[in-house]
Amino acid sequence: MKDLTQYNFPEDLKSMSREELELLSYAIRDFLIEHVSETGGHLASNLGVVELTIALHRVFGSPEDKIIWDVGHQSYVHKILTGRADRFDRLRCTGGMSGFPKRCESVHDVYETGHSSTSLSAAAGMAAARDLQGKHHEVIAVIGDGSMTGGMAYEALNNIGASKSKVIVILNDNGMSISRNIGGMSNHLGKLRTSDQYLEAKASIKKTLKQIPYVGSGIAQGLADARDKVKYAVIKDGVIFEELGFTYLGPVDGHDVSEMIDALEQTKKLSGPVLLHVITKKGKGYRNAEQNPDKFHGIGPFDIESGEPRRKSGLTYSAVMGEEAVRLAGSDPRIVAITAAMGNATGLGPFSRVYPDRFFDVGIAEAHGVTFAAGLASSGMRPLVAIYSSFLQRAYDQIVEDVCLQNLPVVFAIDRAGIVGADGETHHGLLDLAYLSSVPNMTVLTPADGGELKAMLDYAFSLGTPAAIRYPRGECPDQDAEPRRFSGKNERLKEGTDADIWVVGAMKATALEAADILEQQGIHAGVVSVKCVKPLDLALYDGNPLVVTLEDGYVTEGVGTRIAAQLSPGAETMRLGWPDRFIEHGAPADLYEAYGLDPLSVAERIREKIEGKA
Repeated sequence: MKDLTQYNFPEDLKSMSREELELLSYAIRDFLIEHVSETGGHLASNLGVVELTIALHRVFGSPEDKIIWDVGHQSYVHKILTGRADRFDRLRCTGGMSGFPKRCESVHDVYETGHSSTSLSAAAGMAAARDLQGKHHEVIAVIGDGSMTGGMAYEALNNIGASKSKVIVILNDNGMSISRNIGGMSNHLGKLRTSDQYLEAKASIKKTLKQIPYVGSGIAQGLADARDKVKYAVIKDGVIFEELGFTYLGPVDGHDVSEMIDALEQTKKLSGPVLLHVITKKGKGYRNAEQNPDKFHGIGPFDIESGEPRRKSGLTYSAVMGEEAVRLAGSDPRIVAITAAMGNATGLGPFSRVYPDRFFDVGIAEAHGVTFAAGLASSGMRPLVAIYSSFLQRAYDQIVEDVCLQNLPVVFAIDRAGIVGADGETHHGLLDLAYLSSVPNMTVLTPADGGELKAMLDYAFSLGTPAAIRYPRGECPDQDAEPRRFSGKNERLKEGTDADIWVVGAMKATALEAADILEQQGIHAGVVSVKCVKPLDLALYDGNPLVVTLEDGYVTEGVGTRIAAQLSPGAETMRLGWPDRFIEHGAPADLYEAYGLDPLSVAERIREKIEGKA
């Protein structure tokens, strides 16, 4: 077996024997474990789709045949098999290869994904375009059962089934998303995973048909009807796909290359929508990932033998929020917690264990989760909704119409706000300051450390109206601090006569360091910590000749724009934040420096402004 960088993929797959393909699966797993242990990344999901991906590229002809990966974090094997193995040393690193499909990266990445449950809608669009253009290539969407907890997937299934257009859906069924899947569809698929009845019935019918030398059309139709009746009787929980207009095939062992190839060849022969149900194991082939798939969903560099992270960190903002939520819930039985398939990731793991009856995981269904919270709030409860900033975008209409329009007491714990690093464009939380501040009745809070986060969570619950607390990914400063009193006001941290830096939330340390650098240059810059973004508190404005705003969000329509609009006429402002473009993946420190948002760059930009050079 050659080094993976020496193959001419995907062409070489076409000539390899099935035994060679099986050996290739072992080599790919070793390659993934070795490289992800160095760079970090999404390991468990990729280990689970090795044979599936090999079979896809063996049977279909990418890029003419279009392969779409739902979410996209399981596309590492696809990248290896489309000639990018030599780029894995820089996976998810600054200037390196993305951890998600990127159209600018390869012609084989036909659609960019990063959020869940979108692949089927994209596939429907691609198939419609193909049909209108008179082309005949295949369109294949690979979607996990976790993504099937998202309502958008069913909207697309319904649309594809009604269109009768040829779309192949590969349902990668591993019983996991990030947290273990919940809900009706997960239960249905779980029953299929544990039953051999359907496979046995199908094999028996196939054997019987082979023994009949000649079958008239009427008898054949009768046998087809009988086959369908058997299918409905035996796997009635899986018939939802047939009812939606799909030909259902499977379940198939997703770790048997030969079985996968045969099943995919069968999908090619069928017309109309096809759904192939594939059973896989998340983390397959690496004991640590198999035993802890949550931990190895997305992980930093780790020791291969022990599976432990190489860099230890203190409590994160997520963990601090989760601990405080448990404390507050102990004194208020109305407090309930909601997550969208990310209980542990958002810090709500302890809450789910201490108060299991007051914890709700709605699946990958952010829009439903927000309206579900509105229903709870309208009935006297006090819901806490913990969702990543970039994922909360999927529920914007529900925030507006169901929560804020009714002025309901829902508290949003917005995790991963600002730059998140290696996951890049689809995961950066740079829009929440703008999209939440635009909604009437919403209070938006931005803690700078653990003590402030705890105090703001208590304050948010006391309001009795919609409130959002946004905080970044990573280790939380002052994580052990006792909750402080918070009254919704901003705080002056430093006096200054030449400029005033109004810094939003966790950028506080950057502003203070920049002010110290300026002080050494003879420029006296004050610092105001903006804790309440909405309603905006400008009481600390003292007429300083230059107000500089600094935020971990887009400058366009961000906090700086709102501050500048409300200051007295003639006040000079300078807005620092992220420019109006999608920010690439990379180490946060590298990105801050590249975009002039590290302390030294901030100080330099302010100095140039004061000296008239900017």
